[in-house]
Amino acid sequence: MSRPVAAPPGLQVVWTRAELAAVRAGWSGSVAVVMTMGALHDGHAALLRAAAHRADHVIVTVFVNPLQFGPTEDFDRYPRTIDDDLEICRQAGVGAVFAPSRAEIYPDGEPMVRLDPGPLGGILEGASRPGFFHGVLTVVLKLLQITRPDLAFFGEKDYQQLTLVRRMVRDLDLPVEIVGVPTVREPDGLARSSRNRYLSAPQRQVALGLSAALRAGAAHASGGGAFDEVLSAARLAFDRAAGGDAELDYLVLTDPQLGPPVAGAGRLLIAARVGGTRLIDNMPVELTGSRAEGP
Repeated sequence: MSRPVAAPPGLQVVWTRAELAAVRAGWSGSVAVVMTMGALHDGHAALLRAAAHRADHVIVTVFVNPLQFGPTEDFDRYPRTIDDDLEICRQAGVGAVFAPSRAEIYPDGEPMVRLDPGPLGGILEGASRPGFFHGVLTVVLKLLQITRPDLAFFGEKDYQQLTLVRRMVRDLDLPVEIVGVPTVREPDGLARSSRNRYLSAPQRQVALGLSAALRAGAAHASGGGAFDEVLSAARLAFDRAAGGDAELDYLVLTDPQLGPPVAGAGRLLIAARVGGTRLIDNMPVELTGSRAEGP
């Protein structure tokens, strides 16, 4: 992580575990952490505001984790905007930003021991990006150990990640509360994402197919549509909005824990590639109709 030109006044920026521990030792009261890979946007700002509302102190981590990028993915291209990130943190009242180097997090190189996400980590994003959640959960666990928060805030846009982190905390008895924050969207419905900046103007229009699919599926579910009808409505809306210029990876309907859907609360999740950019999105749905056979 390259260092900023200058840290904004009133914001503590630390680069090592020892520096963070010294800052942390001077605080009293509750502490929240928001873990990011930088390139902060309004979605991250919503996380920061939610964390500041619940906790006395907020730590933001800025670390582009190499473990969660595959060999053909965009690690080197991933945007690094530390100066802008720090200003967003300052405006949100963040207490400290921890921006470690790769060597600080992985001093012995890539870790030999990684967290196994289990069966839930092998579906959806895990199926499309093998090993992805091994890397995600490993770095999340490490950062929880380093920051020692009372609360950790994650966006619902990365819904499978949020679900797995909650499962990890429960299964491993970690002393932290995981808080999900609803997805922040552009006025036209596109979910905020650091990868949106890769999209050209025409590609951005195509990308609206993801949110269009989710809205159509949610509307059909609340209107009494059965499982297969909800998915059909969502797929039709995606095809119409994307116009054949996006490659659909998956479009699924699950229960809130990513299991088979049943009557009541559910989750509609989608992933698609627009040009060279892979985007994900999801939306809660309420299944009021009878359930058809699932996948």
